[in-house]
Amino acid sequence: MSNLLLIIPLLLLLSTSAPPSLGLAHQSTSISAFRQCLQNHNHSDAVLYLPTNSSFLPVLNAYIHNKRFIGPATAKPLAIVTPTHESHVQATVLCAKANNLQIRTRSGGHDYEGLSYRSPSPFILLDLNNLRRIELDVETETAWVEAGATLGELYYAIANKTNTLAFPAGVCPSIGVGGHFAGGGYGNLLRKYGLSVDNVLDARVVDARGEILNRSTMGDLFWAIRGGGGASFGVILSWKVKLVRVPEVVTAFQVDRWLDQGASDIFYRSVEKSEFSGLYSHSTFILVTTPENKTKVMISFVGEYLGRTKDLVSYLSRSFPELGFREVDGKEMSWVETVLFWAMIPVNKPLEVLLNRKSEPSYFKSKSDYVTEIIPREALPGIWDALLKVGPCFTQWNPYGGRMAEIDTDEAAYAHRAGYLFKVQYYVWWVEDGEEAEARHVGALDALHEAVTPYVTKEPREAYLNYRDLENGVNSVEKPEWSKAKVYGEKYFKGHFERLAKIKAEFDPENFFRDQQSIPPFPHSH
Repeated sequence: MSNLLLIIPLLLLLSTSAPPSLGLAHQSTSISAFRQCLQNHNHSDAVLYLPTNSSFLPVLNAYIHNKRFIGPATAKPLAIVTPTHESHVQATVLCAKANNLQIRTRSGGHDYEGLSYRSPSPFILLDLNNLRRIELDVETETAWVEAGATLGELYYAIANKTNTLAFPAGVCPSIGVGGHFAGGGYGNLLRKYGLSVDNVLDARVVDARGEILNRSTMGDLFWAIRGGGGASFGVILSWKVKLVRVPEVVTAFQVDRWLDQGASDIFYRSVEKSEFSGLYSHSTFILVTTPENKTKVMISFVGEYLGRTKDLVSYLSRSFPELGFREVDGKEMSWVETVLFWAMIPVNKPLEVLLNRKSEPSYFKSKSDYVTEIIPREALPGIWDALLKVGPCFTQWNPYGGRMAEIDTDEAAYAHRAGYLFKVQYYVWWVEDGEEAEARHVGALDALHEAVTPYVTKEPREAYLNYRDLENGVNSVEKPEWSKAKVYGEKYFKGHFERLAKIKAEFDPENFFRDQQSIPPFPHSH
């Protein structure tokens, strides 16, 4: 018997968790036709999970990291396909399109608003977790990485072959490379080597016709998927990346300062871009409860230097004495050990911990900003006051400069380059269940975001795609409107939005690949 899971009758279990816009009988008919279509394409070895199968919910929930989207209130897919071969992805796209079903593509499941695994319309979940092969070539300093692989798996594969190569990407090991790279891929090597997309050499993508494209056949699409996201254009199968060189020994550090220890002055000094490209240090504003049960603001200066601690001490003592950095503050380690450090994993843990693809889900909400002008010193107390009202949260100020200032804005779809001081992330989390708790915490985060309004980019207020936020604007999935797409599109992509929409019109004119914040085809009327 083939391992295509034939589960019937579907009518009995496609109930309140299913998207409402198709009746139950219609849903059952569509899934039956979809299943038959897969068989007609000779892909009965593509594993298909239906809601009647006992594995359906475990497979669905395995890569949901935000508890806001676990439970009966979140619409479930009509089926989950977990391909083990590229051809399974092609068949899924063709069969979903033929049966008027949308697809959502999930690599790691870290979309902050869950758009990679939920939809208000009937949909198939294409879960790429089985497509995670990594082929590393140390001699050419390149790697092919399938979209379902995680950053941790990529970092582990590199470290297994060499201690002098790395890849510029994020700090969370369980993030899938498919979406992370497509949205830009911000990490702590960006001042030296740029973003993930600045080190992408090739890609393989399934388009709306079910065809596999690579760099030589996709034309402008290669520009679009490097910062414009992948979900609007197709299904990214794999990336070819250029590895970057790092010393055998690097230095990681964390220096914490209270406000009454001059933290505000230290932060203000750091805004003046005193760092050079071999040094990355972000500032995190966090709330800490003291032994006296008082909540205070602490700024944590966390960084990485591509070199020895003594050299870092020498540099900072000259250029940034306010930090008070001492040799004891630096910890020398290999580059891959800094991956553990950034993920708050003890660096003496076996590297196999990077292969853990799952993380404990939690309730959270995030927002983002970009900063191009130095914040007035007198504005900081107002930000501290707003922070104290939020509850468990942090704001992280990630520095630009270095290589990021050298890459042309039009080199790739990612538009935030020279002239930027920081990318800011605001992040709030909570443990209580229920809508009231969510509304309270999200409302407090919105108030903090509002307090920072005068000091960030304007018209539009720019945002980072990989910190997805539906408050940046949403569109109808059934009847998307250009005017609504421009609202969030210009925040994420600035002047690149219209070019992205024109590329969308070329490769997906019927707008098959769409969600609440996707890029629609450029309208003929414009």
